[in-house]
Amino acid sequence: MATQLKTPGVYVVEENAFPNSVVEVATAVPAFIGYTEKAQSGQQNLTGVPTPISSLAEYELYFGGAPDTRITFNEDGTLGAPVGQFFLYLSLRLFFDNGGGPCYIVSAGDYSAAANAEQLTAPLLALEKFLDPTMVVIPDAMLLADGAAANSVAEAVLAHCGKMQSRIGIFDVFDGFKPRTNGPDDVISGDKGFWSLSSGFLNYGVAYYPWLNTSLLADGAIDYTRVSDESKPALATWLKRQASAAGLTGLEDLIGKISQPSMVPDTHRALAAALPAYRAAMNAIRQALNLLPPSGAMAGVYTRIDNNMGVYRAPANTGINSAVSPAVNIDNVQQGELNVPLNGMAINAIRVLPGRGMVVWGARTLDGNSDDWRYVNVRRTAIMLEQSIKTALQAYVFAPNDVHTWATVNSMIRNFLTVQWQQGALMGAKPEDAFSVAVGLGSTMSGNELLDGYMNVSVKVALVRPAEFIVMTFQQQMAVS
Repeated sequence: MATQLKTPGVYVVEENAFPNSVVEVATAVPAFIGYTEKAQSGQQNLTGVPTPISSLAEYELYFGGAPDTRITFNEDGTLGAPVGQFFLYLSLRLFFDNGGGPCYIVSAGDYSAAANAEQLTAPLLALEKFLDPTMVVIPDAMLLADGAAANSVAEAVLAHCGKMQSRIGIFDVFDGFKPRTNGPDDVISGDKGFWSLSSGFLNYGVAYYPWLNTSLLADGAIDYTRVSDESKPALATWLKRQASAAGLTGLEDLIGKISQPSMVPDTHRALAAALPAYRAAMNAIRQALNLLPPSGAMAGVYTRIDNNMGVYRAPANTGINSAVSPAVNIDNVQQGELNVPLNGMAINAIRVLPGRGMVVWGARTLDGNSDDWRYVNVRRTAIMLEQSIKTALQAYVFAPNDVHTWATVNSMIRNFLTVQWQQGALMGAKPEDAFSVAVGLGSTMSGNELLDGYMNVSVKVALVRPAEFIVMTFQQQMAVS
């Protein structure tokens, strides 16, 4: 007893029978960086400030709504590049539609700004002060000038994740709505393709291809209002030509109303009913507006898998809500080139499988040649274990570096890992096969290290890996009477 007793009597001393416990940290808290309509909370400017939200309504309160994207229509019936397009808002909708929950938003600027790599990577410094985020998603990097600029953003995210060791980056392929050409302009292997990414901290990154055709913008809801004012005469000219070719007469006045400053819904409905070419044009505009990079949806898929099954389950062999189809159809040969490339920089495919529909059909990190960090769930499970134990060990900084502390730490970590093994996160028929924990003089630290104030803890775990290739051997045998 620390206090010397002076009065005779009976004294009760309570001692803790159980060590401190390790609490599992959250695993699905993405940080989205991109451009927003506004960034304001009362008098506070939230530009560049990581802000936690838990719903789309909360996002709109602080950061506003969707951008007013306009589509250029050419006289030959083709569409030009969207004007005023930003991906963050719709990517966030995909995130919540796929099971997303609490996340962080960092506004890089408002819709008056042009996408800039420096603006998109500057918030990474502020994110270093926040321990909660476990994913970094920057869909607006797809608005930069070319693949090289988008790759520079990805490289900055990888360096950030490697420094923090508590999060991963989810990446899109620049121009990932285009099929591969295997030439210098290939979106993956070309001169400025995704594989020109530098090779640092690749085990902290995951990439997906192709982009998604989504259903976020409903049929007829906004498509006719999204034709740019400058190109409305071109649309009217093209429609008159199509009507004449189809032998449809008496539509000149109706088509002429397209060029009016404000086209009313009644005109849209009348044109849609009378002119198939108009319906085709509106469908093309709607499809262009609904084409999105997949990173936001995948952040939602990660959250859904984590919450329903566990971070140790691979985020694959599952569908994507609010998505209609991949922008590019990939076959087995094409996926093989992405899944097991010579450079190891694996890209996960989103495919349509017969009888299955659209599914996420890959679960590899960019470090595909690593036996340690090849799989997404292995990387993310290791992050969860490391950060959970690290947080629990903070309580023992400056504690006596003696056998009593070592026994407490050993017991605390073992209890935590036993629970993880029981849940299925670790392999092994019994806990001794799934993990080992060592701490103490002569086993993990020397006498000199003890004098220098070091307490070394060694933790080894057998993480669960996905059954990526299932091989069934089928053979006939002789009939036996």
